[in-house]
Amino acid sequence: MKLRAASLLAACALLSACQSGPRPAGAPGPSASAVASASASAAWLRTELYFGIAPAEAEGLGLSAAEGTWRSFLDEEVTPRFPDGFTVFEAYGQWRADAASEIERERSRVLVILHPDTAAIRAALEAIRAAYRERTGAQSVLAVEIPVPAPRF
Repeated sequence: MKLRAASLLAACALLSACQSGPRPAGAPGPSASAVASASASAAWLRTELYFGIAPAEAEGLGLSAAEGTWRSFLDEEVTPRFPDGFTVFEAYGQWRADAASEIERERSRVLVILHPDTAAIRAALEAIRAAYRERTGAQSVLAVEIPVPAPRF
């Protein structure tokens, strides 16, 4: 079991393009041992969170398109909850609100996390979405969950 946990930690580190430093003591988030034990009993998901980075909306609200404020969001909200790793992609997207006739276009970032499907991890993901909406005034953060096989190491 120790070898499996070590393999899981190594794979998470490899998948982590944006991890920054160790989790602060007492910070919320699944521990490596919790992830390792969950991997044996839980289904796995690939969760993608889509964050719109609209410069006009986000300026002055604590999260602009500037790299420093995005990095602060990752450091303060994501890394403590997922210290073992995650990946972020730069993206461009468009969408239309239900009642709007115009298409909105904006820069985006996609946060990808591979994880066991547990209530604790789902709560951590929802906390990240809520923190982003609160910081930016964004209407939503799109979440997509895709079932995946358990990682093999």
